[in-house]
Amino acid sequence: MVIEFAEIDVKPGMEAEFIAGVETSRPLFLRSPGCHGLVLHRSIEQPQHFILNIKWDSVAAHEAFRAAPEFALWRANVSACFAAAPNVWHGERVVGA
Repeated sequence: MVIEFAEIDVKPGMEAEFIAGVETSRPLFLRSPGCHGLVLHRSIEQPQHFILNIKWDSVAAHEAFRAAPEFALWRANVSACFAAAPNVWHGERVVGA
């Protein structure tokens, strides 16, 4: 299992719109082959800073999503909220349950 970490800063005042866009987009991810769920985290100290975690079978599954029409819909739902391009990387669990 691979976890995608997308660090996203949104424009001030657009936090609620961004959260709604992620909620609207959730089914786009979940119907994508190799996706096993997503969680959105928000910083308490910096409320415009979010971390989106998405569980994928592999990096290739994430790359396939990025090439699919669902990715364009996802971006249409949230990109107006972005203060800058997201910082995206992949990780794997090495300690913990």
